[in-house]
Amino acid sequence: MPNYRYTAIDSSGRQKSGKIDANSESEATHKLSTQGLMVTGLTAPGAGKGKKGGKGLGIGKVIGTEALAVFTRQMATLLQAGLPLLRSLEVMARQEKNARFKEVVLGLVENVRSGNNFSDGLQRYPKIFDRLFINMVKAGEAGGVLEVVLSRLARFMEKSVKTNKKIKSAMVYPAVVVTVAVVIVALLMILVVPSFQKIFNDMLKGAKLPGLTQVVINISQFMQHNIIATVAIVFFGFFGIRFIVRTKIGKQILDRVILKTPKVGDFSRKANIARFTRTFGTLMSSGVPILQALTITRDIIENSVIAKALERVHDRVRDGEPLAAPLEQQKVFPTMVTSMIDVGEETGELPEMLNRIADNYDEDLDNAVAGLTSIIEPVMIVFLAVVVGTIVIALFLPIIEIIKKLSNAKG
Repeated sequence: MPNYRYTAIDSSGRQKSGKIDANSESEATHKLSTQGLMVTGLTAPGAGKGKKGGKGLGIGKVIGTEALAVFTRQMATLLQAGLPLLRSLEVMARQEKNARFKEVVLGLVENVRSGNNFSDGLQRYPKIFDRLFINMVKAGEAGGVLEVVLSRLARFMEKSVKTNKKIKSAMVYPAVVVTVAVVIVALLMILVVPSFQKIFNDMLKGAKLPGLTQVVINISQFMQHNIIATVAIVFFGFFGIRFIVRTKIGKQILDRVILKTPKVGDFSRKANIARFTRTFGTLMSSGVPILQALTITRDIIENSVIAKALERVHDRVRDGEPLAAPLEQQKVFPTMVTSMIDVGEETGELPEMLNRIADNYDEDLDNAVAGLTSIIEPVMIVFLAVVVGTIVIALFLPIIEIIKKLSNAKG
């Protein structure tokens, strides 16, 4: 009997992993479900390291979030129109133009045709269907409301795409300015500074240059004579910083700095709270238990400070406390958010209240983007002016000395 490796979440929201004997993925999933475990990953016997499920996904992104949202919306529409799940998947497979994703949908068709649950097939493609997607589908299957859950998932992904576009639009301007600054500095150093250096050598006859000018000339000479080394320094510097901020400690430091930075921190906090409330509310309204919903939500929060706060909230909710009190004590969630969650718990309308908070924060993100852009523009202009201005001043300091010498010679 094959031995499957699994990762799962128990009823208290804790992650577990291990091995289980089963003849198929569906049998393994069923056995784990009877033990009170919600499977989040299943690796077939003999599968390569890092491959989950029976087929894996190969290398590269198979489908984007926006296209997946369209697929989910169309599936929900077909199911709401009364088509059986298998027939709906067959329709989707026929009309799918993305060859790689079509193969995935055909795999889902075969899985359902074999008598397995839809969610069992989704688990075979963890790079496409994340834990949020799979667990919501499981909840929909258990409650017999799969079409409703898929509609909620589609709406959730559509709003996520909209939020991500807002965030990316805010990042375009600084990225463009930094790129322009790098290009301008490179041109000045490689083409302009050497010309001035020749003038200085001819006019000053080897006299000592001002310190700032000498530093700029030294950097220029290094860049001219060591182009490969210069490119390597820039390359490794960029990717070195990216590597550092991706480490656990580096990301925690960066995320703390971001939250404390004016405007940037406000924008980051609103984006993460919108994602938290939208995800958590969608999961709860679909029937996912609160502890499992908290665990899944924590894993998709980008800011590690807020994610760590949610982990502490999870532990206290597991110990029997209501949600609002530990959220308020973490000091990363605004009072308005915790107060609305408190009201939602008291009235029994927590999922609706969470989605209402998410709607409010999605609207606030527009203002946050405008506020962030308003502060980024002058900062970037000053940054560019300082960089270019320093080089220009360094080049004109010796010219002032030359003018003084010429004046003294005439006098």
